[in-house]
Amino acid sequence: MNALYKLSAKALDGSIRSMGDCRGRVLLFVNVASGCGFTPQYAGLEALWRKYGERGLTVLGFPCNQFGGQEPGNEAAIGEFCSLTYDVTFPMFAKVDVNGDDTHPIFAFLKEGAPGLLGTEAIKWNFTKFLVDREGGVVGRYSSSHKPEDMAADIEKLL
Repeated sequence: MNALYKLSAKALDGSIRSMGDCRGRVLLFVNVASGCGFTPQYAGLEALWRKYGERGLTVLGFPCNQFGGQEPGNEAAIGEFCSLTYDVTFPMFAKVDVNGDDTHPIFAFLKEGAPGLLGTEAIKWNFTKFLVDREGGVVGRYSSSHKPEDMAADIEKLL
């Protein structure tokens, strides 16, 4: 079994979600934040989820407060912001660290599978995106400035 499917994370509602439940789907992991210059990408992420969800894509949002304190709210505030501002319906999780000693195991797995420029694993900013194939293999890493809609062709290849 792929290592990703052994991992889990706490959802915004406090429940624990196993990545094993996502087996067989194309996954798009994103570290998100409500107060970031890239926050409008929520709209593009939601559009991908709505367009490709029935064909096998799952977008997974992981709030992170490690970059400029741009996600200071608690889970309830994050959920309310995402729902009211961007009508987010894709799965959202509790805040995580994506770098440092407390890096969430899912992001440790993703960074190992798709290192950044010059082989560095550290995530540089919010809205870094990782694309995972149906077998749980990391196939792409996209910077914060890479718009979700520009990922459509890569997603289509995996569906």
